[in-house]
Amino acid sequence: MPKLNIGFILTRRFTLCAFANFVDVLRLSADEGDRSRPILCGWRVLSATMEPIASSCGIAVQPDERLGDPKRFDYIVVVGGLVDEIEGLNPDYVRFLKQAAAAGVPLVGVCTGAFVLHRAGLMAGYRACVSWFHHEDFLERFEGLKPVSDQIFVVDRDRLTCSGGVSSAHLAAFIVERHLGRARASKSLHIMIIDEAMTAERPQPGMPMALATDDPLVRKALLLMQQTIDAPTSIEKLHVSLDVGRRTLERHFKDALGMSPRNADRLIRLEQAKHLLRTTRRSVNQIAADTGFCDAPHLIRSFRTSQGVTPDGFRKASAHTEPDRSL
Repeated sequence: MPKLNIGFILTRRFTLCAFANFVDVLRLSADEGDRSRPILCGWRVLSATMEPIASSCGIAVQPDERLGDPKRFDYIVVVGGLVDEIEGLNPDYVRFLKQAAAAGVPLVGVCTGAFVLHRAGLMAGYRACVSWFHHEDFLERFEGLKPVSDQIFVVDRDRLTCSGGVSSAHLAAFIVERHLGRARASKSLHIMIIDEAMTAERPQPGMPMALATDDPLVRKALLLMQQTIDAPTSIEKLHVSLDVGRRTLERHFKDALGMSPRNADRLIRLEQAKHLLRTTRRSVNQIAADTGFCDAPHLIRSFRTSQGVTPDGFRKASAHTEPDRSL
């Protein structure tokens, strides 16, 4: 009998890489080398219907068994994906998750799995990790829970949540270490070419390369800027949110990046404007609004100063190398 048994619930259009990363940590820690025998760990994909479940990329996964009794597992992991699919979750899954919670089985939300757990009424009083990319989606859809978007995963008693992607591997490694020891967790990550396990408090990635830093305070400030990209937070509000003095914040930015918080914020918004110019047909007016500039002339002036061309000129130059992904 494996020492660690995990049941997976995959939502419709779930994120395949988040699921695969989590499972591979279990697989590699369950046996010697990469022989994949589920000796120390067991994992099963659960289903209410036993129909194949399509991921967001179109690849489908065939469930292993029906829902049954949740107490046969040490954890139930909900792997989310596309936000719009959350509303259509089969009620049988909600009942199963509530049974698991009542039985004291820890629940894990991967990617938008935290959304699913909260929608099921199972996150009241808990902190939840949400990707910075879905931070605003969460605020728009749910009340009563403040999402944490400046960490890669959050462990709050018997609720564990992560932002998805590679962070699911680190959350899985945390669980493996808890039950099987650090050596097993490290071995899995090393075989997956992940240098070392990241702690829960590690800030989420997603910043322009020019803003790469190991300073935790600066990284948290940058993520707050990124989360409010369409309505920039004033530096005054920023240092209050981080519970540090303004001079302390500015000193950290100067030492870590050689620039002020205000200039870093402008760089984040310009990089997002460049992304939208390359990948959408939105007007310059709309992009200015989406990236927190006062109006199109403000964006044009900032863009010309930074890039040496207007937004329209940048878009035309990018059209020769970027595929059309119109929105």
